[in-house]
Amino acid sequence: MLNELPAEKAYRILESGPIVLVATRGVDGRANLMTMGFHMMMQHDPPLVGAVIGTWDHSHRALSDTGECVLAVPTVDLAETVVDIGNCSGDALDKFTHFGLTGAPAQTVDAPLVRECWANLECRVVDDDWTRRYNLWVLEVQRIWIDTARKETRLIHHQGDGRFSADGETLDLGERMTKWRYLMR
Repeated sequence: MLNELPAEKAYRILESGPIVLVATRGVDGRANLMTMGFHMMMQHDPPLVGAVIGTWDHSHRALSDTGECVLAVPTVDLAETVVDIGNCSGDALDKFTHFGLTGAPAQTVDAPLVRECWANLECRVVDDDWTRRYNLWVLEVQRIWIDTARKETRLIHHQGDGRFSADGETLDLGERMTKWRYLMR
């Protein structure tokens, strides 16, 4: 039996990428964090990520002004903090201090890394043509930092309406990826 889900709930089916924290630093020098679930890989080389950050997000101004950010990838142990970060605005709150997170210097962008996250991707805006129409920024990943000492590595995935899942068993089918082997260097 098939049950219908309203079309506006498509994100509950298709949004499989992990929740990320977007770290920015405004021209005023203030660092900020926002929680984001709407993003996608667009291509491998150069590594491009599409990210939806609208004018309703405080981080939009910093991204517009500086053209750079860090996509920090939290793990399941930070799930409640990640949701709480998304429920408040950085215009009135220093989220790093309030949530006890540590900003660390990046190498290629001025936005801070988030030390408590498993991975941090330094990004620059390479295309903002779709920003006005769709709030979609095209970011090129410049550098990636992984905390290899971290014990918890399960990522958080938003399923919509306050529901989340965490990574479970990993299936490694790399040997079957014959057409795409060149990407597995």
